[in-house]
Amino acid sequence: MESRAQNSHNSQQWSSKPLLSTIFSSFLNCPIGDPGLEQLLRFTADMRTKTRLFFVLNLLAFSAISITTNAQELRDAFRKVSQSVVVVRTKRVEVAPSADEPMSIVDGLGSGVLISNDGRVLTAAHVVQTADVASVEFANGEQIVARVIGSDVQTDVALLQLKQMPKGIAPAPLGDSDKIEVGDQIFVIGAPYGISQTLSVGHLSGRHRLNSDSATSVEFLQTDAAINTGNSGGPMFDMDGNVIGIVSSIMSHSGGSEGLAFATAANTAKRSLLDQKPFWSGIDGLVVTGSLARALNLPQAAGVLVQRIGDGSIGSRLGINQGTLRVTIQGTDILLGGDVILSVNNIAIIDPRSAQSLGSLTSDENYERIYNTVAALKPGDPLVVTVFREGKVLKLTTTIER
Repeated sequence: MESRAQNSHNSQQWSSKPLLSTIFSSFLNCPIGDPGLEQLLRFTADMRTKTRLFFVLNLLAFSAISITTNAQELRDAFRKVSQSVVVVRTKRVEVAPSADEPMSIVDGLGSGVLISNDGRVLTAAHVVQTADVASVEFANGEQIVARVIGSDVQTDVALLQLKQMPKGIAPAPLGDSDKIEVGDQIFVIGAPYGISQTLSVGHLSGRHRLNSDSATSVEFLQTDAAINTGNSGGPMFDMDGNVIGIVSSIMSHSGGSEGLAFATAANTAKRSLLDQKPFWSGIDGLVVTGSLARALNLPQAAGVLVQRIGDGSIGSRLGINQGTLRVTIQGTDILLGGDVILSVNNIAIIDPRSAQSLGSLTSDENYERIYNTVAALKPGDPLVVTVFREGKVLKLTTTIER
């Protein structure tokens, strides 16, 4: 058998060699202008064309396989975590835009993500900071009342506590946002314009740190994924289904998605709300200095003019008054008539280094100093807020309840 196989193999080799030799010698031995040369040239050109076509077809096939694999990976990741993503709805009462109506009810909309088995939901601070009522809606349509238990407007993350835990819904895992790199693929699930369970896909476009010289620096992740109104507070996931960010804001000339969106890094959210006892001030305010501070007859160089107070918050328990008169100053729409905060536990509001007559409370060192002080208080510790109200300095007191 071995001999037959070997003889058969040798016979095949012997029979093929003359054939190849005959074919190529007929090409190589022909003179210029001979039809054989033209046939060789046509044969060579044809082979080159076929080789290129073969390469392109293989490349397209490989790309199709890669796209299919990526799409399957994305589908699996979406199915794994989508049920943990919620729509956050809020209501608040505030001064009506028109003088003909004393008050109005303002509806708020955002997104969030369930992160624990005891019913805690992460969302954006600007969605719930001054909310009087909050609730969440899961993908199956179940609506559950929620209360704000923590909010950090500097990092723009907030923590909600659900009244009850939904059945059959697994929380999404919080990932390590330091591990994701620029260029990595990510996806976002949220409720743009109230359309729940909307998926958008993109890449991590950049990383940006604020207060980088501080131990409590804040990091925002930049992405080109489509982000619109209603996405705020929604989770940004890596391809393993880990929450690596909470959607915060977009940069846009049109008001819609233009490929410049930002999310608070998950590690920043952990440090602000999970690694320490969270609290909710419920205060929306503006730092006033200079001529406006003098116009308000403040007894010191700077203070926080209270705009709104969320019902049930620390600010509400203290009895701080919110604004009652809508006016426009220096092109900014603000509310007058509310208290002006002068100090918190003897930490005075100081004139920001960016000395503007009107400035956001989060844009200077006042917020960080006060937030860290209050966060360090233990249950039962006193909280004393000094305010300027109708020409008088008052001290408002409450105790920390967590």
